[in-house]
Amino acid sequence: MEAERVTNPDLSLADLMAAWPETITVFIRHKMLCVGCLVSPFHTVTDACAEYGLDLDAFYSELVRAVTPLPLPE
Repeated sequence: MEAERVTNPDLSLADLMAAWPETITVFIRHKMLCVGCLVSPFHTVTDACAEYGLDLDAFYSELVRAVTPLPLPE
């Protein structure tokens, strides 16, 4: 499942945003400067959340929602 790979703690921010560009909006919503940052190839979501004082589990939940397609109406 795609969402499970998004929560891989070893995934760099650069790889995350390249594989799932829809996650970029989550970073922007939190006013994080990770998008385009020179250290994004070396930082993980854990690093970014620690740097910005964000709850890691809540942030991962937002990332998962960003990459999970909405169900089609019946």
